[in-house]
Amino acid sequence: MSIPQKFFLICLALILAGGILFLFNSRGLLEEGDIAPDFTTTLSTGETISLKDYQGKKNVVLFFYPKDFTSGCTAEVCSFRDNYQELQNYDAVLLGVSADNEDSHQAFIRQHGLPFPLVSDTDKSITRAYGTASRFLGLVHGTKRVTYVIDKSGAIRAVIHHEVLIGKHLTGVIEALKRISMKGANG
Repeated sequence: MSIPQKFFLICLALILAGGILFLFNSRGLLEEGDIAPDFTTTLSTGETISLKDYQGKKNVVLFFYPKDFTSGCTAEVCSFRDNYQELQNYDAVLLGVSADNEDSHQAFIRQHGLPFPLVSDTDKSITRAYGTASRFLGLVHGTKRVTYVIDKSGAIRAVIHHEVLIGKHLTGVIEALKRISMKGANG
């Protein structure tokens, strides 16, 4: 094998290894038991809310996703859409966050019939506060696919981070909401 071929293979291996680390990097994420950082934002419904508005009233499922209209993100939001009533049965509100602008969110909501609001985090302030901003080789800036389940006291009760196994988000959310519900029922 020639030196240029070896060099090419080494570079390819490094890029692939970096890409895998990028996809599964959990560094910087908040942890179970942490108090969820408060934020104030305008929802796609036009309503301005703060996370603290839900304290004592609702559990919050806050999910971060990379981009509207991509196959993985569409599958994720549609799984939440298809199970939205079950999530509401656990006294939960669902909020999706990405860096897409409001026009993109409105089109995404219409195209997929989403019954829950989305948040345009174009300045990535919420994304940074929750540790879901990602970088690859300093060139690609994105958002990690992370879902936080926050109880009525404002504590994070589950952190679900799967970039590829998108169905794990919904199952993880339902399991966490069941645990929260059982804890509340038991005092």
